[in-house]
Amino acid sequence: MCDFDGTIAVEDVTDSLLDRFAPPEWQVLERDWRAGKIGSAECMAGQVALLDASRDEIDEHLGALRIDPAFPQFVESALNAGATLRVVSDGLDYAIRAILARYQLDDLPILANRLVQTGARKWRLETPFSDPHCRIGSGHCKCASAVREHNRHHRVLLIGDGASDFCAAGEADYVFAKHRLIEHCRHAAIPHTSIVGFADAIGLLPALMAGKLYTPRRVLASV
Repeated sequence: MCDFDGTIAVEDVTDSLLDRFAPPEWQVLERDWRAGKIGSAECMAGQVALLDASRDEIDEHLGALRIDPAFPQFVESALNAGATLRVVSDGLDYAIRAILARYQLDDLPILANRLVQTGARKWRLETPFSDPHCRIGSGHCKCASAVREHNRHHRVLLIGDGASDFCAAGEADYVFAKHRLIEHCRHAAIPHTSIVGFADAIGLLPALMAGKLYTPRRVLASV
């Protein structure tokens, strides 16, 4: 399971869209979310409703955004090693696909919120991967996604960087952590390795796939 904004993508793609195409009110919602007053689903739904942009303008903006240059090689290495890779994001599916398509990676499974155009310059958020029991009110409940992978008898590696990954980190067997996720894993005693980017992750793959980095965190029940 691999996060997108700030992990695969060099920057937070959603914030970059809001910076360019939304009025400053989006930052009020952001502050309320960071203060714990609202969940991320409510926050992002309100922010997306503020976007004032045509599809062409959004496409032009997304065309200038970059990903970690080592990510394509990481994908190839992981798939060749027999792993299944899913992009799990509390961001926007349309933006993720548009960016990954430039690198011929848009065939990767993507679990993210839906960006739906409702008018020439109007947009709406849909949350097909939400969970009514999500502890942090996420649009995409990544911890529920991690539990589903465990129920399929899969071992779960999470690669992430921020608050939307905190809950999922507690459900993963192992974590490659960036930025704020590093301190969270340290504080919660979650098995992890700190990485700067996917070049580090590529180097860790052989030991991970050989089971040398972690002890499985649970015995999986039959389904």
